[in-house]
Amino acid sequence: MDGGIAARIAALAVGHPGERILEIGAGTGTLTQALLALGAAVTAFDVDAALVDLLRGRPELAQAEIFQADALAFDYDAYARGEEWRVAGNLPYNIATPLLVMLSERARPPQRIVAMIQRDVADRLTARPGTPAYGSLTIAVSLTMRITRAFVVGPGHFFPRPNVDSAVVVLDRLERPPVTVRDFAHLRQVVRAAFAYRRKTLANSLSLALAIPRERTVLALRSLNLDPDIRGEDLDLASFAALSDALGP
Repeated sequence: MDGGIAARIAALAVGHPGERILEIGAGTGTLTQALLALGAAVTAFDVDAALVDLLRGRPELAQAEIFQADALAFDYDAYARGEEWRVAGNLPYNIATPLLVMLSERARPPQRIVAMIQRDVADRLTARPGTPAYGSLTIAVSLTMRITRAFVVGPGHFFPRPNVDSAVVVLDRLERPPVTVRDFAHLRQVVRAAFAYRRKTLANSLSLALAIPRERTVLALRSLNLDPDIRGEDLDLASFAALSDALGP
């Protein structure tokens, strides 16, 4: 990414000097340098060993802790140490979705995540019920984070030039869950199962994915004054929470 975009991301990520920022996918260090310029305490990693060597050789990045790591295998809890922490990064497109879910589902997620991701993933994160982009990703992350889209970034800001637009999203940790539910693990199971077979009704999808008898789901939906033939994409988070409780163990 170019320096101007990196500066905008850094400004969103750093609340005050000394703030602990974990940069995921440091690349050539453009964002690392922008974060340091704002006084952040930066820990940065990349999966590419050659890039890590390059970063360690740049004197202007000497204040950052830089190492090689796989974003999906990194021990985020050990880094956090029970303290406040933030995440920033130009996330690799192929891992952005599972990584954001992993971060949001930690016992104590980052206080803020500022991430450059593929635009279609940003669309899914910010989608509304009843739209094609709405799905399990939308709900999984919104259980712990408030999601906003900051700005869209065209291909011309990168080298090599990608074939798609990117977007920067900001995820802020919620101090309390947006819904009340007896079992959040069960809610997540229900949500994943609801979108496992998008073309089928919710009752049929839960039957196939979780082996919940269709009749049981139909009765639960009727008790909530919901159409028994409704699809998962038409339920908002509150309705999913109520359904999870109705179907709970």
